[in-house]
Amino acid sequence: MLRHLTICDFVIVDRLELSFEAGFGALTGETGAGKSILLDALGLALGSKAEAGMVRAGCAKAEIVAEFDVPTDGPLRSWLVEEALGVDDDVVLLRRVIECGGRSKAWLNGVPVVLGQLRRVGELLADIHGQHAHHALLRGDAQLALVDAHGGLEELARNVSERYSEWAALRRARKLAEESASSSERERELLGWQVSELTELAFDLDDWSALNQEQARLAHAASLIEGAGEVLEGLAEGEYAVGPQLDRLLGRVAEMAVHDGQLADVQELLSSASIQFDEAIHAMRRYRDRLDLDPQRLGEIDQRIQAITGMARKYRVPPESLPGILSESVSRLERLTRQSDPAALARDEALARQAYMTPALALSQAREKVATDLSAAVTEAMQSLAMAGACFEIALRPADEGAASGLETVEFLVTANASQPLRSMAKVASGGELSRIGLAIQVITSRNAATPTLIFDEVDVGIGGRVAEIVGRLLRKLGVDRQVLCVTHLPQVAAQADWQWTISKETRGGETFSRVRQLDASGRVEEIARMLGGVNITDTTRQHAAEMLSVDP
Repeated sequence: MLRHLTICDFVIVDRLELSFEAGFGALTGETGAGKSILLDALGLALGSKAEAGMVRAGCAKAEIVAEFDVPTDGPLRSWLVEEALGVDDDVVLLRRVIECGGRSKAWLNGVPVVLGQLRRVGELLADIHGQHAHHALLRGDAQLALVDAHGGLEELARNVSERYSEWAALRRARKLAEESASSSERERELLGWQVSELTELAFDLDDWSALNQEQARLAHAASLIEGAGEVLEGLAEGEYAVGPQLDRLLGRVAEMAVHDGQLADVQELLSSASIQFDEAIHAMRRYRDRLDLDPQRLGEIDQRIQAITGMARKYRVPPESLPGILSESVSRLERLTRQSDPAALARDEALARQAYMTPALALSQAREKVATDLSAAVTEAMQSLAMAGACFEIALRPADEGAASGLETVEFLVTANASQPLRSMAKVASGGELSRIGLAIQVITSRNAATPTLIFDEVDVGIGGRVAEIVGRLLRKLGVDRQVLCVTHLPQVAAQADWQWTISKETRGGETFSRVRQLDASGRVEEIARMLGGVNITDTTRQHAAEMLSVDP
């Protein structure tokens, strides 16, 4: 459950540090005081989208920190271990910073994380129902997602979607092969010829480098032989060769060193130089002896280089890219060869369809049971929400040839009384009825979910009186096993809460700030009285408020 929430410089909040309790808590206050702002801040900590306008005017950044208890077991703890985001003291700490330019950063247990990781943790920690959530239930995709989520069928639905994508891809390939058989044949012939000539060329990058080096050596063999002879003549074989001069001078220094030991270092250096000099002479002689004028080999190499460079010019690439051209041509040819056989593609398509149908049929059977159970539960809840005789049904209709979402579409049907036929909820439900049906669905689906914290943001819009009191009782029952937070304008709902905060606005130094105050017993009487009576609060109103708070649901 949510333990602490710290908000700094967010919209009209300068700094708030809030500690939460278990059970059902109500957040009340005047319109515009900032009740929903608190939930927006919490939503950011749970991974919702950030905007620059969320930073309080004149501030560089906004910061939200939320601390939750971690259940002793379940997917959250396992996920934290897998992501190396360990749990300290059985709590998870979420931190979100939004800069005034709109950029945001996130941390989880002190470790920087991406928004997707934060959002994943948020899904496991809290479930937020917005004040317009019931409107989303008018969309077919949202209805289908709700059925799958309520039945725990998301993984099976994802598998169905993946198998459908594979089936659809093969179906497109088979149709394309049938429609473009002649053009594919021409392209296959061209690719076959390209693969043949590139394979025959047998180009190799290592051989190409060695070939160029050998060509450069053979092309300059005459000048290299001449240069080697010139170097050897100057070093050892000519009349004025350096080698004999070095030996003579080394001998002279050796004679001098006999009489003066200070020349020992010079003698040693010259001896070392003489050794290296001799090694250089021997190496140069070996090099000269290996050099040979071989016009035939040079011609062969030139022809090979011309063949390679000519092929590279043909494909408008450097020679080093020819292996990539060959690999790409081979892959394309193999793909076209497969596609050129519509019968083989049809067999693959049939196998892919069967691979889709197996999980799709399982998903359909599971959805039927979920739809039946959820329809009955929502119908029962509607009876207590001033909709006696009303009926709710989730209709599963076959989809043509299947779809990524499965073998059926979903439509929510409703009737206000048993004598009227069921019709699409989007067409027959009034605003107030839609609010009550939506709330019933949200409460029932939340009751069966594993999320420890449930948050309702003005989901009771459009209801009042006895229905509002029933809604409050539903939320209080949820609060027995979960932490439930509800932003509400209805005194009947707030009176059912285990604890209550009031949010108000105050002006300091010409600036408006949001302020949160936890209410004690007398404070709750005053706040419920305000919600009942508006500006003028009488003793009668206070008495009525006290009676509402003392009622045991």
